[in-house]
Amino acid sequence: MSASLSITASEMAPELFELPWDIALEDWPEETIAALPKGISRHIVRFIHLGNHIVAVKETTEALAVREYEMLQKLNRLDVPCVEPVAIVSGRVDTKGEELPAALVTRHLRFSLPYRALYSQTLRPDTATRLADALAVLLVRLHIVGFFWGDVSLSNTLFRRDAGSFAAYLVDAETGELMPGSLSDGQRENDLEIARINVAGELLDLQAGGRLDEDIDPVAVSNSIMDSYRSLWDELTGWESFDQTERWRITQRVSRLNELGFDIENMSISSDDAGSSLRIQPKVVDAGHHTRRLLRLTGIDAGENQARRLLNDMDSYRAIHFPGDDVDEEMAAHQWLSEVYDPIIRAIPREYRGKLEGPEIFHQWREHRAARSRDEDRDVSREESLQSYIEDVLQHRRDEAVVTGPPTEAITLPNPTIELNWRDRI
Repeated sequence: MSASLSITASEMAPELFELPWDIALEDWPEETIAALPKGISRHIVRFIHLGNHIVAVKETTEALAVREYEMLQKLNRLDVPCVEPVAIVSGRVDTKGEELPAALVTRHLRFSLPYRALYSQTLRPDTATRLADALAVLLVRLHIVGFFWGDVSLSNTLFRRDAGSFAAYLVDAETGELMPGSLSDGQRENDLEIARINVAGELLDLQAGGRLDEDIDPVAVSNSIMDSYRSLWDELTGWESFDQTERWRITQRVSRLNELGFDIENMSISSDDAGSSLRIQPKVVDAGHHTRRLLRLTGIDAGENQARRLLNDMDSYRAIHFPGDDVDEEMAAHQWLSEVYDPIIRAIPREYRGKLEGPEIFHQWREHRAARSRDEDRDVSREESLQSYIEDVLQHRRDEAVVTGPPTEAITLPNPTIELNWRDRI
């Protein structure tokens, strides 16, 4: 290992020592490379085995690596959907003493895929629309915390299945900037225009390669991001006026925001001089309403739409098995978990558990069972529907996670970051 090599990391991963930092990333040996689909990048990027984990290594300048590392740390603290930074590696030189680019290491987001890998043949119209909607939601969440992206695109985003929809995660924060206050309308519109142009270009590229359904209009899809964004932004932040006698509309507004997956921590309410009307505006919104409720009740960490579907199933179970309001919600949730959810997940053969996340498997099984019951005009049993779901659906899906065994035990250091410098080769 080079005497000038420097690794800055938020937690210790001994396997970082063993990677061939004295070799250009594009020439790293095959045994270090993880066979995962990756998107388009302006930099050299490789997925690398790091112990029992997989990380993405990107070659860039030291200044950009430091800036993006720190930005991703801030976004993770704000609970924004994005990849997790692992380390910065600088001071790299090859065996001839020639300088090599610095590297940014981020943890691979399991069960996520770049948009180009979602469909190996053609991107269907409903998929293109759902990807655009997911990107719009991500952009809203970023703008709410004051983050200006500056390079919005499908290529800079990873997608995870979320109960029939997709959840989007920011991958590249190189051009982003976290503003001290809220973004101006001009900054938000700038990001939207960047998104419109980039997404249209990416879909046109797929179209030129014969991977886009002929019914998809790339320009219409990119424009839909702007429509979805503005609709959600207005619902989350816009003023609403109503008569004093319609106070129920305050509760209705909160319920709508909860259904969209957001919680309100504060709300501004004002009345006119005559006291005849009210105006309300959510002041602070927090995404993940259903995810937090499901996690609190069951310990299951799921996407927002997955959590909504599982909570609906849990509430139906509670209504059937515990009629009335005299049962504790936590007790009903515990029984649903042990009698419904866990048996389904345990019944999935081990070799298929890397294909989808547990909550997504449960959601898809429920959809499969409902469809069979509808088509056959009978109540298909849990056992029968689960067997047919495994044989007819799940086993034919591609693996969307690389199962590499249990996580390695990392040593978390007391300081936010550490600087590791080696004088000799280890």
